[in-house]
Amino acid sequence: MTLIDVKTEITGNVWKVEASEGDTVTEGQVLVILESMKMEIPILSPEDGVLKELRIKEGDVTTEGDVVAVIEA
Repeated sequence: MTLIDVKTEITGNVWKVEASEGDTVTEGQVLVILESMKMEIPILSPEDGVLKELRIKEGDVTTEGDVVAVIEA
């Protein structure tokens, strides 16, 4: 089993969390939606697997490169 870090590509506010720890996720599934400059930016699952860790919550502020989730593939 491989652990995969899911990172942000932009600085923004966590607007909505779409998945929960323990969920089975598929490649391309929206995990988190960030808000930056009045735009919604989805953070997608890079692979199929299980969401092992969610490191953010709604209302948090992230910066580019922050790990927001860990997926076990």
